[in-house]
Amino acid sequence: MEIQTHTYFLAAVILLGAYFIRGISGFGSGLIAVPLLAHLLPLTFVVPLILITDFSASLLLGMHVRQHARWEEIRPLLPFGFLGVIAGTTLLVNVPHTPLLITLGVLILLFGLRSVLNLHGSRSIRRFWAVPAGLIGGTISGLFGTGGPPYVIYMNHRINNPAELRATFTGLFFLEGLWRIITFILAGLFHDLALFTATLAALPLVALGLWLGNHAHLGLTTAQMQRLIGALLLLSGASLLWRAWTG
Repeated sequence: MEIQTHTYFLAAVILLGAYFIRGISGFGSGLIAVPLLAHLLPLTFVVPLILITDFSASLLLGMHVRQHARWEEIRPLLPFGFLGVIAGTTLLVNVPHTPLLITLGVLILLFGLRSVLNLHGSRSIRRFWAVPAGLIGGTISGLFGTGGPPYVIYMNHRINNPAELRATFTGLFFLEGLWRIITFILAGLFHDLALFTATLAALPLVALGLWLGNHAHLGLTTAQMQRLIGALLLLSGASLLWRAWTG
């Protein structure tokens, strides 16, 4: 697939912003990047691209935070997340483009609304909920590369310490990302030479965005940061639905 110069420029701005957000919050890069990049490129190109960039980000962040990760919270999610990834990848390869855009737009809108309204709660939940969280998160992850929301909701009700929560997200996304790479290779989603070129161009932007995010001092509370991310998600989700509606 041939990519135009202006598409590279817009994609670069999106990637830098998405990984700046991840550098601050520990998650959210895929949620922001995938729906915006889907305006420029096919989902079967965008999702593998963000898989590699997210995996690289998890690898970079994991070097610094792995000692804080709660691995006992990650392990119950993995088998169900892996099954979900297989299901999501199968759908990505076989379902037409427009229904995928509509589904992605609705999911992004729902998670954005949840963040804007701060509908998070603090009550601890039982580990049994790792089953639906893993299955749904893995399916969305394989399908759209944005499986964070179910994992984030589950982890927020299991871990209270912000440093441990961020480190646990990084460890989980690293392991799940590794499984997605294997699944995508078997599904033939990495055969495009343009994808290889785009990935090489994206990785420096990922590193720069993470560095800027880690060193940023915005003066925002956690709740304010979540509302800001939510507002971005509402805009990107609504724009995807408009694009799907107008053809």
